[in-house]
Amino acid sequence: MQKKPSENDAPDGARETELTDEQRREAAERPGRESMRLHAFYRGKIETALKCPVRDLNDFSYWYSPGVAEPCLEIARNPDAVYDLTWKWNTVAVVSDGSRVLGLGDIGPKAGLPVMEGKALLYKYLGGVDSVPIMLDTKDPDEIIRTVLLLQPSFGGINLEDFAQPKCFRILDTLRKEAEIPVWHDDQQGTATVTLAGFLNALKVVGKKIGDVRIAFIGTGAANVACARLIFGRGANPENCIMVDSRGTLGRHRFDIESRRNDFPEKWHLCETTNRDGLQGGIDVAMRGADAVISLSQPGPGTILPEWVRAMTPDPIVFACANPVPEIWPWEALEAGAAVVATGRSDFPNQVNNSVCFPGIFRGALDVRARTITDEMCFAAADALTAGVGDKIAADNIIPTMEEWEVVPRVATAVGMTAQQQGVARVARDADTLYRHAELMISRSRSLARIMAEGGLVLDPPEGE
Repeated sequence: MQKKPSENDAPDGARETELTDEQRREAAERPGRESMRLHAFYRGKIETALKCPVRDLNDFSYWYSPGVAEPCLEIARNPDAVYDLTWKWNTVAVVSDGSRVLGLGDIGPKAGLPVMEGKALLYKYLGGVDSVPIMLDTKDPDEIIRTVLLLQPSFGGINLEDFAQPKCFRILDTLRKEAEIPVWHDDQQGTATVTLAGFLNALKVVGKKIGDVRIAFIGTGAANVACARLIFGRGANPENCIMVDSRGTLGRHRFDIESRRNDFPEKWHLCETTNRDGLQGGIDVAMRGADAVISLSQPGPGTILPEWVRAMTPDPIVFACANPVPEIWPWEALEAGAAVVATGRSDFPNQVNNSVCFPGIFRGALDVRARTITDEMCFAAADALTAGVGDKIAADNIIPTMEEWEVVPRVATAVGMTAQQQGVARVARDADTLYRHAELMISRSRSLARIMAEGGLVLDPPEGE
């Protein structure tokens, strides 16, 4: 059985046995208050910095005019030289229109910028990947596709982020076909990869096989549709699983979706392939008798009720991954009988968060100059993450944390080797080379952050009130 928060997690050092629901909620709400204070102090989380020496003004003749003409001419003669002579080899654009930000919905491009800055921070610190947040002041999918294609010369990859459905599917599918660099939608592929990894280890904890379990997928946005695709791809039986949207269970009875299947092809496909028994109803119906629930839906608490967890099979798995508040508090799910509980939050055990996979995946993709990121590369990353837990696997430890940075080079290596095996890599590198380079890049980024802090180049914020 998963542990409840320890005394070290308790506010003001209160022991776990003394925690009230009010204290638990206060602890859960604290990150939001502290984040607001720190964002106001630092006024942004990233900045550009020099990586070349500038000892005096004479160095400018190398880095800029007149010397810079030589690398320009070399790239004109050999376009692939851009990877060797510029930052393209290691730089990703994080692109969003702010139409589906976290659990906050359509808050617009300006309001979404703090999230994209945070994404860029994680790329650098966790993967050694340089990243630039780019917010687009348009919601037109054709304009978004055109803009991303126009940005390609400057970047080695594109991370799409927080685009609403159904356009997010068309944007990703189109760009994966037309772009010459890897385009990745983290809300789809990243969420699905880390969810698959955690789910595989959760199944080990409860002693069940993926092909035998019945899963209730709550929410049919981009994230859960992609989760279902990868989980089905790894052996779960779609007919034995049920998906639920805001109007109830999916199935052939959903004529509202069938009438718009050209607009929602992925959703109609799930209506045709899941829910063999044709169950109709809401979340409670889908969860009754299920072995697992994977929820990325309306933030809670209260979206999933404890009595619905009690109606699942013995030792159920509960992934309540809505942000910023899970659909059910972990302690409520545990008290209702859940054997393994995961959320998307770092302040609870089993954080199922993209941050443990996308830095490593892009590290590996960039290091072999991959043209795309395939589902097989995602499977390889998920397997590396599950293996990263090792013999420490437990009900409250099914996925590596961001602190376990040594897992990231393993993910990068697995992804880079799979890209080469699939023929989507531009350069060939052996596993040892990929691992050592990833380790070097990540170690360098972490060292830079430490040296800047110790050297007073990053100011300490004032104490919180």
